[in-house]
Amino acid sequence: MRLSSVFAIGGVFLTAAILCLVCARFAVSVVEETSRNSVRNTLDENGMTWTEVDANGLHVFLAGTAPTEARRFKALSIAGSVVDAARVIDQMLVQDTGQIAPPRFSMEILRNDSGVSLIGLVPAAMDREAFVGAVEEAVAGEPVANFLESADYPAPETWEAATDYALRSLKDLKRTKISVDAAQISVTAMTESAAVKADMENKLARRVPEGLKLALNISAPRPVITPFTLRFVSEEGGTRFDACSADTDEARDRIVAAAREAGLTGKANCLVGMGVPTPNWAKAAEQAIGAVKELGGGVVTFSDADISLVALEGTPQGQFDNVVGALESSLPEVFALHAVLPEPPEETTPETPEFTATLSPEGMVQLRGRIATAAERKLVDSFARARFTSDGVHMSARVAEGLPEGWTFRVLTALDALSYLTNGVVRVSPDEMHISGLTGQAEAGSAISGMFSEKLGEGAQYTIDVDYREELDPVASLPTPEECEARIATIQEARKISFEPGSANIDADGSDIMDDIAEILKTCGEITMEIGGHTDSQGREVMNQQLSQERAQTVLNELRMRRVLTASISAVGYGESQPIADNGTEEGREANRRIEFKVILPVEIVEEQTTLETLEGTSEEQSDSDGASDGAGGETDDAAGEAEEGAADAADTGDGDTQEDTADEQD
Repeated sequence: MRLSSVFAIGGVFLTAAILCLVCARFAVSVVEETSRNSVRNTLDENGMTWTEVDANGLHVFLAGTAPTEARRFKALSIAGSVVDAARVIDQMLVQDTGQIAPPRFSMEILRNDSGVSLIGLVPAAMDREAFVGAVEEAVAGEPVANFLESADYPAPETWEAATDYALRSLKDLKRTKISVDAAQISVTAMTESAAVKADMENKLARRVPEGLKLALNISAPRPVITPFTLRFVSEEGGTRFDACSADTDEARDRIVAAAREAGLTGKANCLVGMGVPTPNWAKAAEQAIGAVKELGGGVVTFSDADISLVALEGTPQGQFDNVVGALESSLPEVFALHAVLPEPPEETTPETPEFTATLSPEGMVQLRGRIATAAERKLVDSFARARFTSDGVHMSARVAEGLPEGWTFRVLTALDALSYLTNGVVRVSPDEMHISGLTGQAEAGSAISGMFSEKLGEGAQYTIDVDYREELDPVASLPTPEECEARIATIQEARKISFEPGSANIDADGSDIMDDIAEILKTCGEITMEIGGHTDSQGREVMNQQLSQERAQTVLNELRMRRVLTASISAVGYGESQPIADNGTEEGREANRRIEFKVILPVEIVEEQTTLETLEGTSEEQSDSDGASDGAGGETDDAAGEAEEGAADAADTGDGDTQEDTADEQD
C-alpha cells in the first residue's frame, strides 16, 4: 500500500510539471509572435521595410541594412516605442556610402588700395608659400594677407592653369576681385576709362586657359567732360552731331530724339559723362535743337552754359528774331545765348589770310600759309614737331604782316586739334576754323569741339568734319581670334610646315611660312591658341605621339624666336590619333602629317556665389542658429551632405624625351 501511494503522488507531480512546461512554451510563443508582429507592423507603417524582425523569448532582434546611420537609429527608436527598449537587440548594418567626395577647392583674390587678401580652400599639394610670393611679386610689394586653408585631397587637373591665369590678371588690375575654382574664373574689376575697360576685356578673354569658363564684370567710371559740349549742325550737306555730351542715359535719349526730329539720320554718338553745369542740360539742348529746326538749318554749340546759335546765311530777319526771342525766354536760367545771323557777303571781298596744316596717313605734316613773325613761325614749327614726328614736319608757311590779333594762338589750337586725327587737314582763317579727316578715336569730334569752344571763345565759328573709322582704332581694329585662325589656315592651304624625315627639325622650306604666320600672330595680340602636331600611322604609336609633341613644340619655339607673344599658346602632340585622310595611301599619309593652329575660345557664364560670399552667408546662418538654440530640444536626424565637385577635363600636354624611330613615318 505504501509503495503504490508513492507512485501515485509522483505521477501527479510529473503530470503537473508536464502541463506547466506545455503552458510555459505556449505563453512564450504567444509573447514572441505578438512582439514580432507588433514591431514588424509598426516599422512597415513608418517606411522601414528594409528591416528584418525576429524574436527569441523576450528579446526582439532587428537586422537588415540601413540606408544611413540616421535611419538605423530611427528604426531602433520605433521598435523601442512598441516593446521595452531593453528587449531590442540591434543587429543592423549601415549601407556603405563610398569614398568621401573631395571638397570644392576655390580661392578669392581681393586687391584694392590697402593691399591684397587671399581667401579660400586650396589643395594641400599646392605650394602656398610660393604662390603668396608670386602674388607679392605681381603686385610690386603691396601687403598680402594670406587666409588660405588647405585640404589633403588631389588637386583638380585645371587648378594650376586657373591659378596661373589669376596671377597674370592680377598684374593688370589695380582694383579687382578674382574668384578661382577648377571649372571657372570670375573677374570683377574697375578700370579708369571706357577705353581701358574695352582693352582689358579683350585681353582677359583672349588668354583664358582651355577647359576653364570665364565670367567678366569690368566697370569704368563715367569720364569727366570739361567743358561739357554739344554741337549740332544742320546745313545743305546734312544733319549731324560734331559733339554730343549728356549727363544721364535718359538725357542722351532725349537729345538724340530731338536731333532726329530735326533731320538727323544714322547713328548718333553721344557721350555720357560727368561735369554737366546744370540738371536742365537735356531740356536746353532739346530747345536749342528745336530752334535750329524752326530756322531751317544752322549750327548750335554748347560750351558748359554758353550757347552759340549761328543761322544759315539768307535766313529772314523776322524769322530769326522770332525764333531767337522764343528760345531766350524758354531757356533755363543758367544758360546764356549768343545768336548770329550772318550778313550776305559784299561783292568785292579782300584777300583772306589763311593757314593750312595737312597730316598724311604716313604721319607727314605740311604747314602752309601765313605766320605773323619769324619768332612765331619758329614757335609754330617747334609745337608741330612736339605734337607729331619731329622728322615728319615740313614748314613752308611765310611771314606776313597785317594778320588779325590772336592769329598765332588760333594756329596752335588748330595743330592741337589735328593731333586727334590719323590723317586730315585743318584750315585757319580770321573768321572760321575748319578741320576734316579720319580718326581712330571714337570721341575725337567731341574732344575737338570742346577744345575749340574753350580756346576760341564765345561766338567762334568752326566746322568739324571728322569721320571715325574702326580700322584705324588700335583696339577695335584688332582682328578676332577666329579671323587670326582663318588667316593662318589660308596660308597653310597653299604651303605646308614640313619637317626632316623622322625628326622635329623644320626643313629649309619652312622658314618662309613661319615668318608669315608670325606676322599674322603679331597683329592678333595675345590670344589663347593650341598648336597641334599630327603624324601618320607608320611606326609605333608611342613614338608617333612623342614625335608629334616635339614638332608642335618646335613650331612654338620658332614663333618665340620671331618675337611672337606665346604665353597663351600651347603645344600639343596628338600622334596618329586624329587622321584626316586614309593612312593606306601615300597621299593620305602626307595629309595626316600636319601642324594645326586652333584658337581656344572662352565660354561665358553667369557669375555664381564666391567663396567670400559663402563664408559671410555661413557666418550669418551660424549666428541665427546660436540665437535659436537656447531652450530648444527634440529629435535630431543626422544627414550626410554632398560636396560639389569642381574638376574639369583638360588636355594632357606633357612632353617626352626626344627619340627617333627609324620605323616612323617619312615626310
